[in-house]
Amino acid sequence: MSDFKKYLSYPEMRMFWFFAIFALLVSVAGFFFLDPLAHALVFGVLVVVGAMIFGTSVRVARSALDLQLEQRRLQTIIADLNDGVVAYDNNFKMLVFNKAAEQIFNVKADRILQQSFTLQVKERLPAEYRLLLAVLFPALAPIVVRRSEPGIYPQVLDFTFTEPAVELRVSTSRILGDADESLGFIKIVRDRTREIGLLRSKSEFIEIASHQLRTPLTGIVWAWESLVNEELKPETHTLVVSGLQATKHLGDIIDDMLDVSRIEEGRFGYDFVSQDIVAFLQKIVDEASLAATKYQVKVYFDRPPEKNIAITFDPKKLAIAVSNLIDNALKYNVKNGEVVVKVESIPQEPYIKVSVRDTGIGIPEKDLPKLFAKFFRSDNASRFATEGTGLGIYITKNVVERHGGKIWVESELNRGTTFAFTLPIDPALIPVKERVYGE
Repeated sequence: MSDFKKYLSYPEMRMFWFFAIFALLVSVAGFFFLDPLAHALVFGVLVVVGAMIFGTSVRVARSALDLQLEQRRLQTIIADLNDGVVAYDNNFKMLVFNKAAEQIFNVKADRILQQSFTLQVKERLPAEYRLLLAVLFPALAPIVVRRSEPGIYPQVLDFTFTEPAVELRVSTSRILGDADESLGFIKIVRDRTREIGLLRSKSEFIEIASHQLRTPLTGIVWAWESLVNEELKPETHTLVVSGLQATKHLGDIIDDMLDVSRIEEGRFGYDFVSQDIVAFLQKIVDEASLAATKYQVKVYFDRPPEKNIAITFDPKKLAIAVSNLIDNALKYNVKNGEVVVKVESIPQEPYIKVSVRDTGIGIPEKDLPKLFAKFFRSDNASRFATEGTGLGIYITKNVVERHGGKIWVESELNRGTTFAFTLPIDPALIPVKERVYGE
């Protein structure tokens, strides 16, 4: 009964009320001008038609109510989002401008909604609209970095502003109609100012601290190396050698920390050249073979059928990545084990594949998904070799991805591990810019 009363008041019930009045008038007229049988027949028809109209009106009213409730829920969700939401039609008339957008652009929604913004009116708008206009028309922004392929939605752009300092990431998607025609656009705006500021502060701290440590560390290494060449008692000589190794290891950790800091800030710095990857890997394997003797492990190079494969890469950065994989393969191997470095072309794909396989302790399956995270070391690796920061694989992953490749790992506990990655043959597949941490 309560639902019945509720629906009677809905605007969608107007058709039923019009018909009800019409049916009442016809019934009254029929009472005077029709015989009882004809009047009863007409009345019955009116009742049936009225019932059908009432049922249809109730369904329409219920659908309208559901749609209204859904719209309110959507509006509530959009209003409470931490990211700014800006929607507009093809004429740049503002349709949606949530609370987060008000805070990001420092403009109230009631001044924005139903207003149209074009490049022609930008000179007449107050200065407070400068940030919003730059996001709507990226050509007006001082610094814009594209994070997605042109013409493919969603479009992702990073905006950098000064005075005041603001960092925004804007994702733009099209609003499509039933026939896939464009009705407008919706932008999700994330304010990354604080996030980028914290990242820069952390990187600056690490870099300053590392540089400050490097000077005294160089002096300590020089002192240890001087003592190594002196005539010392055997036990004293052993202590000096251990001290020298520990100091050099500390220097390697500082270098890794600096590399990670620069990678996360997107300024590791790459210099791409075209070289023969086969000769490049052969040189690294030859150098690794000398270091492998202290681990009592053999290092082999599985050459491809092609004599040379010329690709575009950064020799210094890729050497760091491959050396990290080989060093781990040596460190976590078993006595009389082996390491095989292999390079091969991938049929029907514009990539080559490089792999480093060892016969070492392996990695537990549960640890494989976490292996490329910063500072992560599996339990069995920590027990087998206490030294290590868990940064080498993280750096390697970033170097490979900066080259436009992918890296993965396969392992069987106590049987060995294989790290493999791809590198593009086509230079057009190499990303244009370095990525910033979190992208």
